[in-house]
Amino acid sequence: MPKKEKTGLVISNKMEKTVVVAVNDYEPHPKYKKIMTETKNYVASDVKNECNEGDTVRIVESKPVSKTKRWTVAEVIERAK
Repeated sequence: MPKKEKTGLVISNKMEKTVVVAVNDYEPHPKYKKIMTETKNYVASDVKNECNEGDTVRIVESKPVSKTKRWTVAEVIERAK
């Protein structure tokens, strides 16, 4: 089974070797069909401490690193301006 990948925005890098990534999911409302945005925060491992707030990153599912960390930063797609 392939590993899941998600793209999101780094909203916090205050922890050591850890970032919080906000991932948006767009789905239509079941009844009214309006496109709804659902934002979910993922705690990801950033071993190199290369991510900053505002960066767009790709995270990949990994084995549990700690109680909440289940994702790893694969690459930084775009740096914050």
